[in-house]
Amino acid sequence: MKKAMVFGAGVSGVGAEKTLQTMGYEVILVDDKCAMKSEEGIKLLDDIDIFIKSPGVPYTELVKKVKEKDIEVIDDVELGYRYKRDNKISGKIIAITGTNGKTTTTTKICELLNYVGYTAKVCGNIGFSFSQTIVNNPKLDFYVVELSSYQLENLKDFKADISMVINLTPDHLTRYKNLDEYYTTKFNIGMNQGENDYFILNNNCEESLRRADLIRRRKVFVGVEKISEGQEAWCENGKLYYKGEEVLENDLASLKGRHNLENMLFIITTGKLLGLSTEKIRKFLYNTNSLEHRMEDFYKYGEILFINDSKGTNIDSTKYAIEAYKNPILICGGSDKKLDLAPFAKLIFENAKEVYLIGEIANKIQDELEKINFPSERIFNLKTLENVISTLKNKMDKKEKNIVLFSPGTASFDQFKNFEERGRIFKELVKKYFK
Repeated sequence: MKKAMVFGAGVSGVGAEKTLQTMGYEVILVDDKCAMKSEEGIKLLDDIDIFIKSPGVPYTELVKKVKEKDIEVIDDVELGYRYKRDNKISGKIIAITGTNGKTTTTTKICELLNYVGYTAKVCGNIGFSFSQTIVNNPKLDFYVVELSSYQLENLKDFKADISMVINLTPDHLTRYKNLDEYYTTKFNIGMNQGENDYFILNNNCEESLRRADLIRRRKVFVGVEKISEGQEAWCENGKLYYKGEEVLENDLASLKGRHNLENMLFIITTGKLLGLSTEKIRKFLYNTNSLEHRMEDFYKYGEILFINDSKGTNIDSTKYAIEAYKNPILICGGSDKKLDLAPFAKLIFENAKEVYLIGEIANKIQDELEKINFPSERIFNLKTLENVISTLKNKMDKKEKNIVLFSPGTASFDQFKNFEERGRIFKELVKKYFK
């Protein structure tokens, strides 16, 4: 019997384990927290035919030993593609990546496809194993897969029928040696595409345009601003267009904010490439709901409106949120991603009424704000969400109109399991203190 080793017992690792067992492999699961330890795994490598590395797992000594022994290293996404190919499963793959907007775009493309009568499921970085989604749902019309840069590092044969890079902005410098490596890894999503496949990219994104030549097949250019004649989708005079046809009016769309204009252009373009009618796409985007933890208008206390944007895990994402809600009281901070925080401080200086800081980068953000003379009486370095919410309750007047925006601008892992837990706790604390 062939043997495989799976490193990491998260969603993708457990999914890969089950898929490999379906494929007839004997599987060894390694996870230093809840399964076999890496040191034990190293001793068993001589019998291993294939090694599945979970995307969130770093390149540890175990992974180095695997590579030294020339054992193939892939992840759940590549495994799922091979299972699909080898079992002649016909459903199309739509693959989405980008620094910001990929979860909204992924979810809404899937919802649109189901809305018009296709069968589709989301998977990948959105919380469902790609390989297990295919194994458990071999009759789907579409697999709509969100891919992080981590999931794009170990692709070999993977190919999508439609792939896209929504945008590229600084992130994940704890993983990559520089931004160029991070950005270029994102473009692995278009590898292996054939002459009948499509790659959608944002020609308003300078870093995407620099890498356009990495994609040799059919490229489709979209962007909020129309900057070239070959651009197929754009915004103009409050309306979204595809190939010159008006698709919808911005103000009537249920997804709000400039960043959602970008997301909707990718959603519209995907729909049109698949032959969906403009009327169906328009009706869907006029009536769909925003996602939880993404600029979520979830609670009102008198004249105080609370916005949960826990998915704001980088500076650009928080920038979009601040632009959508003018002059908010901003709650931000979290894990230290080793990024330059000067642009973040400038963003806060120019847009926020007050700032409440949490997490391990709270002191660094405060230092950057003080350098540019942000008024000290408007900075509250309170470390935890509960401290922030209790302080706001004691000082805010429910009769005074205010927007409290929770958009951290960084990851959650210093104090929370993930951005979903962070957002859920924020909402619970608001409802507890502002009854």
